[in-house]
Amino acid sequence: MAAAQGGDRAAMDALLRRHHERIWAVCRRLAGNDADAADATQEAMLLIVRRIGTFDGRSRFTTWAHRVATNACLDELRRRKRRPADHLPDDDPEHGHATPDRSEPLDQAVSERMAIDEALAALPEDFRTPIVLRDLGGHDYAEIAAILDIPAGTVRSRIARGRARLAELLGPGNQSPAPDRPSTRP
Repeated sequence: MAAAQGGDRAAMDALLRRHHERIWAVCRRLAGNDADAADATQEAMLLIVRRIGTFDGRSRFTTWAHRVATNACLDELRRRKRRPADHLPDDDPEHGHATPDRSEPLDQAVSERMAIDEALAALPEDFRTPIVLRDLGGHDYAEIAAILDIPAGTVRSRIARGRARLAELLGPGNQSPAPDRPSTRP
């Protein structure tokens, strides 16, 4: 870290390589697609290089880097909303955009990941971001609070509400069964 902050290119390269995969994973889950995640990851890496001198060690480097990546990804999502959408009809075989035949069997793991990605993309940003940082980034509530600059209690609430919404979006079988309670009626 100190060498990278001192301008050592090899140290900076090693630092970026060590953290690239997790930064990409956070951006991929936040963005919901590979193209925007790639743009956000690239921007995050550039920002880390440019701002390495501002890292003061009060948090772990991973926490700081994920904050940079989260902000870069959220900025990319805001830019995406401002871009005009080029929409082609879903079933346009002439342009190679036919809707895939979902009757073909898909690998279960791929199918589940696609469902999770779709459900995450449907969550509001306020819920999706802390869930991704917790479940994918492995950050604790205090680190997420620092990354997002919100109170830890808000992080807990958003994660709980977001997970509940994810369970609804993913359908039956993804929700915890209601606890068996004795009936209060005679």
